[in-house]
Amino acid sequence: VQLQASGGGLVQAGGSLRLSCAASGSIFRVGTMSWFHQAPGKQRALVATISTGANTDYADSVKGRFTISRDNAKNAVYLQMNDLKPDDTGVYYCYADVVVLRFSSSRQFWGRGTLVTVSS
Repeated sequence: VQLQASGGGLVQAGGSLRLSCAASGSIFRVGTMSWFHQAPGKQRALVATISTGANTDYADSVKGRFTISRDNAKNAVYLQMNDLKPDDTGVYYCYADVVVLRFSSSRQFWGRGTLVTVSS
């Protein structure tokens, strides 16, 4: 199973970006999908998460600015980022709980990350 993230780039403060991540490979079912943010010199932190039933949760720092969504038919997750701030700079990683084989336990998979740079 591979997670391929895209959509990062350079944007001015106040701008917007939309990140995408799709899971591919031998997949029976994709469960919870999430986005994490790793700022320069800091640990990776959860930004947003979405369940298979589309229940969402966000870090306080992005509430009202970021929106996570998913397309179960495409095994994809998206992160719409609005009103970006310089503190949002860093690498964004997608994450997914994936059941590879029917009746097997879910496994955790990570994408390689996509870089977001917000200039002031």
